[in-house]
Amino acid sequence: MHRLLSGPLTVERLTVEVANLPSELRGITITQLSDLHYDGVKLSDRLLTEAIATSNALKPDLVVLTGDFVTFASDPIQELVQHLKTLEATRGVYAVLGNHDCYYPKVRLKISKALQQVGIPVLWNDICYPFGEGLAVVGLPDFWSPEFNPASVFNTLDPKLPRLVLSHQPDSAEVLQQWRVDLQLSGHTHGGQIVIPNLGPIIAYQERAIQVTPQWIRQWIPFMRKRCDRVVKHWEWYQGFYQLNANRLYVNRGLGTYLPGRLFCSPELTEITLV
Repeated sequence: MHRLLSGPLTVERLTVEVANLPSELRGITITQLSDLHYDGVKLSDRLLTEAIATSNALKPDLVVLTGDFVTFASDPIQELVQHLKTLEATRGVYAVLGNHDCYYPKVRLKISKALQQVGIPVLWNDICYPFGEGLAVVGLPDFWSPEFNPASVFNTLDPKLPRLVLSHQPDSAEVLQQWRVDLQLSGHTHGGQIVIPNLGPIIAYQERAIQVTPQWIRQWIPFMRKRCDRVVKHWEWYQGFYQLNANRLYVNRGLGTYLPGRLFCSPELTEITLV
């Protein structure tokens, strides 16, 4: 059933030029997984196992997880981390949280604790240096969180220092344009899930879509139950790579799938190479 709803896993590959990247870091690889929504319904164990095995086969230097580990309740995180602890990377696995991970205060704390117990640090207005002092990895709270405070992080960094930024919601890229961002990795949009070739996600055409979509289908599509700009403002950044003035953004389509599923929008693992 999940195979029909999701389609096959796709590996997207991206090469990004980073100014001032130390010579010893040129060619490092990062894999990104996002939007797992692990609750026994929206992501199958088969697809999750395949994604982890695929990432491990790529032998990445770093693995990043960009939020929405669960959908609402935090209980599934205990089973999920048993899968995630098998991820392999020479410089470690790091995570940030998404909006679904922060719906209730205790949910955020339980998810963070569970991830950290299997060796996956959760970055929350934090900077880490898994590759040494030549490349910073910045992890931000969810964009809708009252604790989203990029100034407290970016203003401590040397403007000449290369940095990778993990931020669940792509809308945060608009705010972050006042600082250097060599590459922002986000998710949240699920790629729109249902995409019209050459036109983009049906969600971006919400009013028209509501008119032509039967009610019995709309009730199963979260994006059709609310204004699409309350999910994400910049639907033009729904999936893939974007050059935003001097900054760069990549939006992962995620693994999890809401009913009625995906169309022309397969679940994704991303492999990024920095040069």
